[in-house]
Amino acid sequence: MEQYFERLAERLMEKNPALTYDKARTWVELLWEDFESSYAKAGYKYKGMEMTERMVTQIIDRHGDSLHEFFSNNPKYKHLLNADDNYLTH
Repeated sequence: MEQYFERLAERLMEKNPALTYDKARTWVELLWEDFESSYAKAGYKYKGMEMTERMVTQIIDRHGDSLHEFFSNNPKYKHLLNADDNYLTH
């Protein structure tokens, strides 16, 4: 699983260079867990880590440069991601 998270965090940092590795990794883990739990709650059969990776990759590709604008204001994530605004590298 580590290799998935690392690969996705690197991809997110390419889309949003203002993120540090630690914050990009946090985003990836949150997106991963959110997708898997939502998928399970909807009653879908688990289709493996490759499926989850594809879905998180799509989110990163579409919204990676502005994830912080949406999720930072979402109460579900705000306390995790806005605790320290020093995660921006510039």
